[in-house]
Amino acid sequence: MIAYLKGKITFKSPTHVFIETGGMGFMVKISLNTYASIQELEQCTLHTSLVVKNDGQNLAGYDLYGFFEESEKELFEKLISVSGVGAATARMMLSTFRPDEIKQAILSENEAMIQSIKGIGPKSAKRIILELKDKVGKLATGHILQVTQGNTLKEEALSALVALGFSKQAGEKVLIKLMGTGNEWSVEGLIKEALKQL
Repeated sequence: MIAYLKGKITFKSPTHVFIETGGMGFMVKISLNTYASIQELEQCTLHTSLVVKNDGQNLAGYDLYGFFEESEKELFEKLISVSGVGAATARMMLSTFRPDEIKQAILSENEAMIQSIKGIGPKSAKRIILELKDKVGKLATGHILQVTQGNTLKEEALSALVALGFSKQAGEKVLIKLMGTGNEWSVEGLIKEALKQL
């Protein structure tokens, strides 16, 4: 089991990074919360969770998920322990809302908020609350948000939405609408708002 990776960030996007350590490069999938914390960094430590994928009967590979805060990793692992909640759905949750918002939604039994996340239906929302209400109270959560500027704001946001499973056309339509509001957007802020409208 890989507990954490500490090294140089050689590639960075809102959905994944490449970290070079010990002469090897690791591709690590990340949430928007982690992206917000590392976007200005050249080196970092990510707390990791190795997820085994299978196609029903056979091993289909591995995905390595990384989190800037250990508390976010702990919440991710609690979420994927719930039947019917996979790693992609858990990452979607952590990209739509901050860990403390998810924790609060579970503790207050806010099914509507949890259902607003792509991939979460009424039954899954109920199951998440039922199975995790007692467990998430023990988790400490924290977050750091930083603002990004740059000409590739829309392209980065669109790339992240496509990587999260949305069609390019639908993502582009929502991003154009949001960017036309005149608001000052960060990449993660733009993606979070788009996720709420898709």
